[in-house]
Amino acid sequence: MNNNQYINEEPPQGDQDKNETKGSSLVEKIQQLGQTNVPQLSNDSKIHCLTIVGQIEGHIQLPPQNKTTKYEHVIPQIVAIEQNPKIEGLLVVLNTVGGDVEAGLAISEMLASLSKPTVSIVLGGGHSIGVPIAVACDYSFVAETATMTIHPVRLTGLVIGVPQTFEYLDKMQERVVNFVTSHSNISEDKFKELMFSKGNLTRDIGTNVLGSDAVEYGLMDEIGGIGQAIKKLNELIDGKNLSDESERLIQ
Repeated sequence: MNNNQYINEEPPQGDQDKNETKGSSLVEKIQQLGQTNVPQLSNDSKIHCLTIVGQIEGHIQLPPQNKTTKYEHVIPQIVAIEQNPKIEGLLVVLNTVGGDVEAGLAISEMLASLSKPTVSIVLGGGHSIGVPIAVACDYSFVAETATMTIHPVRLTGLVIGVPQTFEYLDKMQERVVNFVTSHSNISEDKFKELMFSKGNLTRDIGTNVLGSDAVEYGLMDEIGGIGQAIKKLNELIDGKNLSDESERLIQ
């Protein structure tokens, strides 16, 4: 067919519809992402990336202007990752200010119970209830410039006047402490020291821990970025595959 056939006449209606669809899709990508081409994961990829960003939303819906990670979206993803045989490892990327304690603990428990290798990396910040999520994985990285805020569980900055409320928050706090200390190398005494330290946070108690200090305290495993995290995850995947193959041969 002559390529110049449609120079002086309109293309068929079907071609017009395709061009309009491409045009609207292109505009949508530019509006939402600021770019025309979106990188696509290969069908052969064995690693799934789960992002925990903004504020972790739990039982109470946050205002629409807040950047949130909704736990009812994350939990089905983790279940699907466990069930999908094509996914061999999970990379969890965190840049969160924290949020709902029970929702964060639920995500942490699910990550810790996955049968597949998991690696977490904190970029920017992994604050508050983001700390248990970061340490829930098999191996954890933190960027050198990232920070992790450790502070007591609280509802507001006001004094708690009801004993039952205080006891509830105290029990919830113990759950957080027990989870973090059992899934990292930090001691309970050191973690509580950071949690109740005075003067590190303006008009508050708690500690803003830098990436290098988080590794020194045993909270995180290593300083690193995306490259190191993916390399480590591939090593864990290869090790698990080798172990599974050895078990099959023995049986």
